[in-house]
Amino acid sequence: MAEPRTETIFLLVETEVGRLEEVLRKVRAIPEVSEVEPVTGPFDLIVKVRAAHINRALDVVVHRIRKIPGIRSTETLVSVGL
Repeated sequence: MAEPRTETIFLLVETEVGRLEEVLRKVRAIPEVSEVEPVTGPFDLIVKVRAAHINRALDVVVHRIRKIPGIRSTETLVSVGL
């Protein structure tokens, strides 16, 4: 039996100076977040969000992650699943 398909979004997150660890902790606590990695460069975190439907994944990004205090900006990348 095949596993149900999930939708995946990668979110690039820029945090406010000095708030990386706080934001990282709060992002990791969200059930739909399957991975979070701190990175160097223009963004501070790469977040992998997985959900049963793309609308649910986007809802997590817009209504949960982007509202976390300490996040300065985000860029959303939707996986096309080829």
